[in-house]
Amino acid sequence: MATEKIKINPLDVAMKQVEIAAERLNLDPGICEKIKQTKRELIVHFPVKMDDGSMKIFTGYRVQHNMTRGPGKGGIRYHPDVDLDEVRALAMWMTWKAAVVNIPFGGAKGGVQCDPKRMSLRELENMTRRFTWEIAMMIGPDQDIPAPDVYTNPQVMAWIMDTYSILKGYSVHGVVTGKPLELGGSLGRFEATGKGVFITALEATRQLNMPMEGARVAVQGCGNVGGIAAQYLERAGAKVIAISDSKGGIYNENGLNVSAVLDCKKRYSCILTPEAKVGEEITNEELLELDCDILVPCALENQITHKNASKIKAKIIAEGANGPTTPEADEILRDRGIFVVPDILANAGGVTVSYFEWVQNLQELLWSEEEISERLTRILRRSFAEVLNISRREKVDMRTAALMLGIGRVAEATKLRGIYP
Repeated sequence: MATEKIKINPLDVAMKQVEIAAERLNLDPGICEKIKQTKRELIVHFPVKMDDGSMKIFTGYRVQHNMTRGPGKGGIRYHPDVDLDEVRALAMWMTWKAAVVNIPFGGAKGGVQCDPKRMSLRELENMTRRFTWEIAMMIGPDQDIPAPDVYTNPQVMAWIMDTYSILKGYSVHGVVTGKPLELGGSLGRFEATGKGVFITALEATRQLNMPMEGARVAVQGCGNVGGIAAQYLERAGAKVIAISDSKGGIYNENGLNVSAVLDCKKRYSCILTPEAKVGEEITNEELLELDCDILVPCALENQITHKNASKIKAKIIAEGANGPTTPEADEILRDRGIFVVPDILANAGGVTVSYFEWVQNLQELLWSEEEISERLTRILRRSFAEVLNISRREKVDMRTAALMLGIGRVAEATKLRGIYP
């Protein structure tokens, strides 16, 4: 009989991470308490007319964690398990992430508790527009800029932008990022998070003197992050031996054809189809424990815990998801010498190119894809080097080093701004 999976509160994980970094930084207790708290939280319960004529009440959230260094920035996710503590944790991680790559944003996050897989396109549009109306007083290009996240995409951002613009009476392109190109979106934004995971994983292989050519890679998740990262890794010569979606995964020790698997996912909303039967079926839990060189968790939080960390065989873990590893698991991975590229560094490509999109919207500019790619690569390599330097100097793992860098920058900005009155 399968044992029931214990639910780990992501906010507890986020708070524990702050405490670990704050102790290393010898942070002032008052400053530490301030940056652990959210600035503003909104919970909304709103009606949506469904296709069958019925009315359904949905619960949505928007949390602004810290905006000391700039406007709030963070995605909106649609998922049945969304709750306030999850959104709080994700908003906090966004704060540190923006600070690690040193862009002038604070952290925010949003979500709606729903099952988008069971909703029609019209129902999703109705829900998105009503949710936008409910949180409109909190968002805006100078205040808080949403973006895509789990089960949201450029179309959802277009609906948010249009609804907000109707409220204002004129087009406000900069209210969201991750929009379609036709509505002020940026070249390179769609693949930015997955590409950033690849860039930082490549930097990690260089540190370990491990060739990317022929490296065996397992990717948990095949959406905007996992799918894109897998494609970039394959193009660089790595062998993607496993990939999964929420239903399960495929494993082939000789390597998968990533494009074929992703095409199957696009056509059938599932990779476990006869056309994609090019390997054996595995669970998401089994994928994490495969014998591989690079593990890329790009699903949800709390995938690597104290229960399975000792079974991880990868030499490098590049975290495409937010919060996939618990603090207890971090200790085990560190003791086993596994090089972890933490989420607030590895998946910062998305917020970085979101910043580029926001700047282009505000200044009515259009940068080329080559220019965006060059800027993104430069920022992520610089940030990786800064985190690595802290890790070596302070003799801490990469996550603690990244948190020290991000939290240190937010703490310094907090001290400089002071408390009014």
